[in-house]
Amino acid sequence: MGYPGKKRKSYDTPKHPWQAARMATEVELLKKYGLRNKKELWKAVSILRRYRADARRILAESAETELSGHLKTESDQILARLIRFSVLPSDANIDDILALQTESILERRLQTQVYRLGLARTPKQARQFITHGHIAINGQKATVPGILISKEEEMQIDYYGNSPLTNESHAERPAQIATSVAGKEE
Repeated sequence: MGYPGKKRKSYDTPKHPWQAARMATEVELLKKYGLRNKKELWKAVSILRRYRADARRILAESAETELSGHLKTESDQILARLIRFSVLPSDANIDDILALQTESILERRLQTQVYRLGLARTPKQARQFITHGHIAINGQKATVPGILISKEEEMQIDYYGNSPLTNESHAERPAQIATSVAGKEE
């Protein structure tokens, strides 16, 4: 095992480092989601790879019989987690995990959700707002752009209470938020 306080790598790198097609798709995803480097993308790929491996193992062990006992509870736990994070729809089964794409994991990151909610103009600006402490989840400051956000937490994302961005006339605040808030007050 090893020392529990020691940081370990939480992702796997590609098996072959120089594949033009893979590298091109990685660069597109980096730009689309405003990721800092490929390490963040590889973390999402590794998370998805682990879920797929668990799903394949459960399906292989239950190929002859119906899911029961430990396999049933394990598959229910995996599905419940993916449904809670809105990666899968609520009526999904274990086979649906195999059809997931990396984008489904990247869409649930805090950085992407801040951008999608209109709290920032670009994904890069969303990352900056998060790391500088301007974004809060349920009133608590969130400073990690890569955390996965559940459906319940998504509705509670807003500007942090002490942030200058709470002022509607702040220069960096997106225009659509400022106009929609101003429209509600009138």
